[in-house]
Amino acid sequence: MIPISIEAIDKSNWEEALSISLYESQVKWVPTVMESLAYAYIKPWDEAFDPFILRQGEKAVGFFYLSYTPDSRDNYWIGGFQIDQASQGKGLGKEALYTILEFVQQTHPQCQVVSLTIEKSNARAKKLYEKTGFIHQEMDNQEGEMIYRLKLNEGTRNTR
Repeated sequence: MIPISIEAIDKSNWEEALSISLYESQVKWVPTVMESLAYAYIKPWDEAFDPFILRQGEKAVGFFYLSYTPDSRDNYWIGGFQIDQASQGKGLGKEALYTILEFVQQTHPQCQVVSLTIEKSNARAKKLYEKTGFIHQEMDNQEGEMIYRLKLNEGTRNTR
């Protein structure tokens, strides 16, 4: 399998990022790339909000953003994670998630905890995140999404 790489979204690739799409049945579970790029501009939750394309070779296969407080140890949130509908069903979700976690560890070495939220009806996402080591915190955010956390020093480095 061609490895997944991560590329910051900027003026050279933002239009390509907008071409990433989901199946209609999945749209309710994750913000669109367009919404996420607006969040990156507004920064509604944290001091930093960085959007990224996930690539396999030259092909854009997905998207995510990282919302965080710089230099914090536990305020890093993965959001908007999605694999383009044309690339789904090939095991890229799991591979991309591990790549994202490694990326966070490399670019934010002080980070010890990564969090994310999952819509309650998204069983596939729950399964993926739990297999990766994320733990449900038995609490929801203000939108009713379940909060999951992963301690990075507890096995994310060699778990593929």
